[in-house]
Order: sequence, then C-alpha cells, then structure tokens
Amino acid sequence: MGEFDLIRRYFLPVAEQQGHPDLLLALGDDCAIQRIPTDQDLVFSVDTQVEGVHFPRQYRPEYTAWRALATAASDLAAMGATPVCFTLALTLPEADENWLEGFGRGLAQAASRFGLALAGGDTTRGPLTISIQVHGTVPKGQGLMRSGAKVSDLVAVSGTLGDAGAALDYLDVQEPGNDERALLDRYHHPLPRLELGQALRGFASACIDISDGLIADLGHILERSGVGATLNPELLPLSMPLQRCAGDRAPHLALSSGDDYELCITISEVLWDRLSAEIKNHLTVIGRIDGEEGIRFEGGALANPGPQGFDHFGSIS
Repeated sequence: MGEFDLIRRYFLPVAEQQGHPDLLLALGDDCAIQRIPTDQDLVFSVDTQVEGVHFPRQYRPEYTAWRALATAASDLAAMGATPVCFTLALTLPEADENWLEGFGRGLAQAASRFGLALAGGDTTRGPLTISIQVHGTVPKGQGLMRSGAKVSDLVAVSGTLGDAGAALDYLDVQEPGNDERALLDRYHHPLPRLELGQALRGFASACIDISDGLIADLGHILERSGVGATLNPELLPLSMPLQRCAGDRAPHLALSSGDDYELCITISEVLWDRLSAEIKNHLTVIGRIDGEEGIRFEGGALANPGPQGFDHFGSIS
C-alpha cells in the first residue's frame, strides 16, 4: 500500500467525520488553513509517543491512537483552551492493514470525543512513533499558565490520582478483575479535562496537566512561579480500585506515577470560594503554596515519596 492510498483509506475518514468552522482547509493540500477569530489567541502544542517508551510494545492500535491524541489534548486542557484541530505524523515499521484499521478507529473515536478535527499530517517508515500537534484557542489574554502561583494559594487536583500508574502492573493480565479493569481503563482511555480547563479560566492562578506525576508536574509550576508548596498526603484523592489493588502504595503512586492526565491548579482562597459547586466537585484541595523552595509534606509524612515522575528517556518495554 502506498503512502497516499494509506492516507485516503485510514485517515481521510477521520478528517471527514468532524470539521470545525475555523478550519478552512484540511487534508489534500500542502498546508491546512486555520482562521483565528480576532478575540482569540492561538494555543498549540506537540506531543510524541514512542513504542516502548510511552506505550508498551505490541500495544493494541486502538489504545495507541486514543492515548496519543488524549495526551496531546491534555496540554490544551492545561491552558484552558477550546480544541480546534490536530495534525498527525505517523512513523510505521510497515503498512500493516490490520494495525492501521484499529489505529484509525481509535483515532476517530478520540477525535470525536475531544472535539478535534484532523487537519493533516505525514507518514513515513521507521520505528513506531506517533507525533501529534494540537491547536486550540482561548479568549485573548486568558490562557492558563504555570507561572502565576502566589504564596497562600491553594493547590488542588482534579479527579483521582495514581490509577494509570497502578495499571502498569496489570497490562499483561489475561483476566483482570473489576478493580484491575477500572485501573486499566484509566491507562488505555485517559480523558483530558478540556471542559474543566475552560471553566477555570479567570480563576486558576496556574495550571498544568499531570502527565509525568504530581510531584514532577507541580514542581514545574513552583519553578516557573518562584514559590514552594506544602501538601497533605491524607488529602490525596484516591480511587477505591487503587486503594484495594495498591494498598499502602496508593499515596506513592498518586504522587509519583504519570499518565493520569488530570489537572493540578493553584487558586486563591477568594476565587476558590467563588467557584461553582459543579466545578468544585471535580477538584480536591491537597495543599497550599508557600515561599520556601520545593515540596514538603505536612507532619514530615512521606519523606521519601518515591520516584519523582516519569522519565522520558526510560523504557516500559
């Protein structure tokens, strides 16, 4: 199968399933054309997934596609952006039709779920690698950043943490139980917090998505903002499946494992009180920003919280 046949068969249907009024030209030309409304800022990010580093070898193609688009879309969520479109650069060892069919199906499902239109891309031969660039928009000057945390701000996270990290223990289990399946679904089908990110515009002083682990990602906020933080491990939001499967390891996984794609925000108490109950239901306050560099834990608990986040130069084989 030639490159253009591959694109027409497996990726043109993804592009045709969903458009966007600001995407004026998509697949079929040398470039896509995106119109940026005058009251909006363009937000864009690129993310690369490599087999054996970011997802297991021989991983199901549907899961590979969903995770690749979800991880890129999560960066839009962290900026409070509304998703518009994405481009895909796909490097394949061979044009395996069964794999491509599954990948295209997973990509179409994820694109529809996240509201992203496929605008173009490229294919080539080599080790399995997926690079996705996502585009979104935010009202001018309202993009969430990592650099706005202030002393006395609250630190809050969305959802539950540690589930996807715990799922790594069960990737090869043939008949997982209910709890294990719940953890595996968090790994196979992460859900970027796009609507929550948009709702936090004008409220959060800083925001980041939790892709490499809470300690590592909160650390980026602290570094960019020139502040520190004190966390209470007892407040970490832990799912029941995680607690039953991981036991005493659950808080360590919540702090250090990646792939949850939840949001970590800082927010003043005044603005926290102004959040709607609906938004607060998605968030848990776990600590506070202070002026001392680094991250501390109340009562000295968890002095050794474990690895400090995902290593992109490591391997999960």
